[in-house]
Amino acid sequence: MPKSRRVLPVIVFAQFCCTSLWFAGNGVMDDLRRTFDLDLSALAHLTSAVQLGFIAGTLIFAFLSIADRFSPSKVFFYSAIFGALFNLGMLWENNSAGGLLALRFLTGFSLAGIYPVGMKIASDYYKNGLGTALGFLVGALVVGTAFPHLLKALTGNEALPWKLVLYITSALAAVGGTIILLMVPDGPYRRPMLIRNFSAFISVFKLKDFRAAAFGYFGHMWELYAFWAFVPIILAMYEQRHPHLSMNISLMSFIIIGCGGISCVAGGYISRRFGSKRTAATALFLSGLCCLLSPLFILQASVEILLIFLIFWGLAVVADSPLFSTLVAKNAPEEARGTALTIVNSIGFAITIFSIQLLNSLASEIHPAYLYLFLAPGPIAGLLLFFRTK
Repeated sequence: MPKSRRVLPVIVFAQFCCTSLWFAGNGVMDDLRRTFDLDLSALAHLTSAVQLGFIAGTLIFAFLSIADRFSPSKVFFYSAIFGALFNLGMLWENNSAGGLLALRFLTGFSLAGIYPVGMKIASDYYKNGLGTALGFLVGALVVGTAFPHLLKALTGNEALPWKLVLYITSALAAVGGTIILLMVPDGPYRRPMLIRNFSAFISVFKLKDFRAAAFGYFGHMWELYAFWAFVPIILAMYEQRHPHLSMNISLMSFIIIGCGGISCVAGGYISRRFGSKRTAATALFLSGLCCLLSPLFILQASVEILLIFLIFWGLAVVADSPLFSTLVAKNAPEEARGTALTIVNSIGFAITIFSIQLLNSLASEIHPAYLYLFLAPGPIAGLLLFFRTK
């Protein structure tokens, strides 16, 4: 059995590789729109298709208790391979809007066997220091999610084709799945579910501490992916209002989103001193405050101030994610931990569809500077329910 210290870097690297599939479509969205004649709403619809696929996958995985009944490493591997293939499907020249939506849905379905299962693998190796371990793991997810924007920035001069972004992200996913299969056997704290319990994904919500952590996570998720998805749009709007500016929007999007990986890791260490509950609540409060203050910074004239604000928000908006996941894992029964993580992820990502589509519908009705105000109810409700349930 490999030592847990040696396993964590492998899981983190694999998680980064495989979650690069998540925003692969977003990273080349303008090219997809031009190539397949998609309308302006394609960003929200294709992003929501991934989220919907993830939700469907996590519901099925949770109902069947896949991560608790079968080897998590094998589940991770097969999910990564299928996700890589569906991602490559976007390269087909005869794709239609419907076909692209289906492929993004299937990619999201595959991610259901990667993100929560990766957390399950980590929890099977770490009893003490789980918050720190999940901080690294979610940090890898954040950087992996932002990575397609960086690839697009590097290929933006058209010296390399945009399709290379999809080739690279698919290759990374295949590599990530393979190294988990070969280098990370089932962990020492794994307790396989010997008897099928199809009600486990419901019964865990009877536990008060589990429920409180889940509600905090749900409020956080209302904000997170909508913020990430609309960062390029906010930057493009700001550039249009200030014609003298010439920003590399893809690179800026990568920095704003990707910096959250740092705060995930830092939050894990900070939680050792102040506790996961207090650290998670502080991060959720700060990101909610950013929602409320966002019009002031988006409407002001200094691009430097705007970028500093968005980078700070990028740090705060995801810092609580691994901490809420830690609380979920710690307050779930050992034999149903994978199922608990999966169902909470499923509900959380279902919430993201509503917030993304809400901003998409409002984008044509109100000034873009005020869009992020509608994300504030998530952190506010999350904090109230987190402490009231306690």
